[in-house]
Amino acid sequence: MRLSPTGQPWSASLRQPEYWWYQARSFLLEASIGNGVPAARALDVGSADGPSVGWLEAGRLVSLDVDPQGLTHGGVCGSALALPFRDATFDLVSAFDVLEHCEPESGALGELHRVLTPRGRLLLSVPAYQWAWSDHDVAAGHHRRYTRDRLVGALEGAGFHVDRCTHIFGATFPMFAAERLARRLRPRRNEARLPTPPPAVSSMLLGLCRVERRWLRRRDLPFGSSVVVAATRV
Repeated sequence: MRLSPTGQPWSASLRQPEYWWYQARSFLLEASIGNGVPAARALDVGSADGPSVGWLEAGRLVSLDVDPQGLTHGGVCGSALALPFRDATFDLVSAFDVLEHCEPESGALGELHRVLTPRGRLLLSVPAYQWAWSDHDVAAGHHRRYTRDRLVGALEGAGFHVDRCTHIFGATFPMFAAERLARRLRPRRNEARLPTPPPAVSSMLLGLCRVERRWLRRRDLPFGSSVVVAATRV
């Protein structure tokens, strides 16, 4: 596995920026947790990992990642475990598919809480279900996967009130479960690169996610391969 200069795995999205999952994640995040008061000053932690926050409304958006290759001009290279900002700097912080990389988990949540203003908003996504753990998680540098109860408990313990918690990628969940079963049945390869389906299959998967987007605007999903949360610092 190739590592970045910081010792972290290279982001898969830097090698596969057009992968269907990254495109779908962006509009599913917007549909599920994108509603709210626009932020005057926002921080996106893990900005190198795919197109996630183009829909965020912020007077100023600061990007941060441990991998400098994924940062545009003006981005900050740093870790979620030691954010290089003063207390109560941001009124919105997003961290999409970041928390599973952080050990200890409590250290990352404490830092996210610290840099938020009182009543500031936190937007998170994490991979779902420990039973789905595979060689991909190992290669990607994950420490854990989550259930909704597990994530809500961690956030409440860190001083947040959870406003919404739902699964996403429910429409493609049967394919996800089959793919994880296939990984268990073949020799472990510790391969971080995501399997690229044929264009017709990618289009089908994106189409299913667009149907799901309409559902998420109104209701939570009880299952899916990711969990997303909107929370408030208390």
